[in-house]
Amino acid sequence: MTHPEPTGPQLARLAALLADETRVRFCLALLDGRAWTAGELARQAGVAASTASEQLNRLVDGGLLAEERQGRHRYLRLAGPEVAQLIEDLSAYAAPPSPPRTLRAAGASSAMARARTCYDHLAGRLGTAITAAMVDRGLLQQHTGFALTDDGLAWFRELGVDLTAAPTGRRPMARGCLDWTERRPHLAGRAGAALCRHALEAGWCVRIGSRRALRVSDTGRQALRRLLDLDLDLLDLEGTRP
Repeated sequence: MTHPEPTGPQLARLAALLADETRVRFCLALLDGRAWTAGELARQAGVAASTASEQLNRLVDGGLLAEERQGRHRYLRLAGPEVAQLIEDLSAYAAPPSPPRTLRAAGASSAMARARTCYDHLAGRLGTAITAAMVDRGLLQQHTGFALTDDGLAWFRELGVDLTAAPTGRRPMARGCLDWTERRPHLAGRAGAALCRHALEAGWCVRIGSRRALRVSDTGRQALRRLLDLDLDLLDLEGTRP
C-alpha cells in the first residue's frame, strides 16, 4: 500500500491547527493518554466553555483529536500514538519554558521532569534511565534505530508481557522518542507502551496530581534494581518517594 506525499497546503493546515495556544494546551493536557471532558479541558486552558468547544471541534475535524459521547458528556483524547509523537517531538524542539514563578509551579515542574507519562510510555529522568539501562544490558539496541533484541523480548516475557503477538495498526515495536526535558531518547512504540502499562498495573509507579507526573513506589524501586540493576537514588528521584 502506498501513501501519497503530503502537499504544502496539507502541511500548512496542520501547522495552523497547532499555531493557537489554546489548542496546544488541549493537546499537551491529553498527552497523559486519558480522555478528558470538554469542561475539564476548558478549565485546564483557562478559557470559556464556548471557546473550548469551538477549538476542540477544529482539532477533531483536523484529525488530531478523537471524541466519544457518554450521555451528556463529551470525552476527547488524542487520535492516536502518532499524534502524541508529533506533539512530544515539537515540544522537544521548542524553546525552553520560562522558569516557574511560584513554589507550587516549581514543584509541579520538578515532578514532571523526574518521572511522567508521555502519552502511553514512560518519560523524564525515569524514562531515559530505564532506556539507557535496557541498552546497557543488551535488551535494546540503538545502532540502526531502536529495536528490541532477543534478550529484550525474553525480558518482557518474564514480566508476563508477550510482544510477539500480531500487532494491530502500523505502530513499531520500539521507537526512540526525544525527551523534552532530558533531551535524550526514551523508549516508545508498542514495547514502551507495554512497559508503562505494566509499571502502572504492578504498582511500580503511581500517578500524582492531575497532570502526567508519576511517583515511583518502593515496589518499583526494588523491581527496577532487580530487573535492570537501576538505582533510582542516584538519579535525583528522591522527590518520587511517598
